[in-house]
Amino acid sequence: MTQELLIALRKGGLAAHPEAKQKAQRLIRTVVGHTQGIEKMIEEERYCIDILKQIAAVQGLLTKLANTVSEAHMKHCVRLAIEEGHGEEIIDELMETLKYLRSV
Repeated sequence: MTQELLIALRKGGLAAHPEAKQKAQRLIRTVVGHTQGIEKMIEEERYCIDILKQIAAVQGLLTKLANTVSEAHMKHCVRLAIEEGHGEEIIDELMETLKYLRSV
């Protein structure tokens, strides 16, 4: 990839999509709050099922966050790379990353 394309891609899809950035920030703040709540529940020796429900809630939020960032990446970074003739490289990178996200 050209240096100019790499610089443009480093800025990232969230920079190009302020709504997605705001949504991602809101989601991660919620995740942090929930995880702090889970920590407190563990310290207080709360009922395991209640803790598991909160863990499931965090997993759902992380999935939403991953989807939000993925969509922004595809709409900005992937589109830009394809326009610059580097579609195969960026798609391969995305497919490799999605392998890790399947469990989220």
